[in-house]
Amino acid sequence: MLYSEILGVYEGYTNMNIPLNFRQVEILLAVADTGSTAAASRALNTSQPSVSLAIARCEEVFGQKLFIRIPGRGMEMTPYGQHKLAQLRELEKQARWVLSGGEGTPEFLTLGVFSTLGPRYAPQLVHRFLDARPDAEVRILEGDLQTLFDWLSEGRIDLALLYDFGIPSDFVITPLMAAEPYALLPRGHKLAQQPSVRAEDLAQEPVILMNLPHSRGYFLSLLQNASVPVRVAHETGSIEMLRSMVANGFGVGLLATDLPDGPCYDGSPVIRVPLNGRPPQHQIALAHRSAALKRPITQAFTAFAEACFSLPP
Repeated sequence: MLYSEILGVYEGYTNMNIPLNFRQVEILLAVADTGSTAAASRALNTSQPSVSLAIARCEEVFGQKLFIRIPGRGMEMTPYGQHKLAQLRELEKQARWVLSGGEGTPEFLTLGVFSTLGPRYAPQLVHRFLDARPDAEVRILEGDLQTLFDWLSEGRIDLALLYDFGIPSDFVITPLMAAEPYALLPRGHKLAQQPSVRAEDLAQEPVILMNLPHSRGYFLSLLQNASVPVRVAHETGSIEMLRSMVANGFGVGLLATDLPDGPCYDGSPVIRVPLNGRPPQHQIALAHRSAALKRPITQAFTAFAEACFSLPP
């Protein structure tokens, strides 16, 4: 049953002693997801004044501000709003389950994936899980690390597949697999035929850098112990853009996502070379709020992911 259908069922109950109806809850969630009242009104096919009235009503009921308007940036949630919206998302999930006639714990999961890891692992992992649990439903959302942290705090996602650096201490981490950083070089580069390369040698080359939150600092830290200043030639949020720029001679690159060897989108070759010594490693991991593991579907997906990542390649 679609959530819009659920809302329709509940509209008849607004005369009970319940201060909010599910339409108002849906509007709040839409504003949180889209970041503005205008975008929320378009997404829900309702008027912008109706959205503003719903926000005002909810803030009246809760007695605190849920959003603040930032000029040029739209609507941002207050700390109280983040906490309350997380609870309302759980309410939405419970409503889905109750009105679908299911028994036991709802069999649906929202998985956030770090954008550089997502294409490599998430679709196959979710596909295998759904083969094993055909009664389950999994929704995948992509974001950078900071966005995933925000979504976890807001309750927009149940789990996040990410690297374990920079994760706030209030999240629970389930390690899945070590991720070893490596260098990317164009074919014919003087370092490309070596069995491994030193960070000091890479630091003398122009560097193509991933500029996603937390990722940028990690890759820079691999080079900044060198005796020469790091020369960042270009920055990008796309792995394939980085690979293509390296292959076409714009500089050298660093990645941690374990990608198979192969040409870039334009057919140009790129060479993967291990880093010399013992560069700092991180784990590919699942992160979640402690409350999320109360749901059997979350427990089942976490256990399934641990088993899948432990299999030999």
